[in-house]
Amino acid sequence: MFAERLLAVLSGERPVHWMLGRTVGPAYEQLVQLAAATPFGGRGGGRAGVRPVVLSCRVQSVPGGLEAFASVATGDRVRAMAFRLEPGADRRWRCAAVELDDLPPRVPAQSRGPWE
Repeated sequence: MFAERLLAVLSGERPVHWMLGRTVGPAYEQLVQLAAATPFGGRGGGRAGVRPVVLSCRVQSVPGGLEAFASVATGDRVRAMAFRLEPGADRRWRCAAVELDDLPPRVPAQSRGPWE
């Protein structure tokens, strides 16, 4: 369900403020920047008139939360979206980070492996 919510914002179907209260830390500002480019809709990644759809979503428990990976169909293309959820004091899950397939990872240069 959370993947569908993120996709609605990143496709331009819903405004980014729809995620207020469902994000934590710098994730909201990250979504503001990502949503401005509508990476899963219109000029940003999907074909005009084709609504992107979550094909599958896998979730893994990690220390401090959950990490999820969703495959998203945008017309004839399949794309990737990953996000991290952390529990709030009210026991509701909140998005702490989002990564898309066409964005470079935000890893400091000193911690990159020999393959980069």
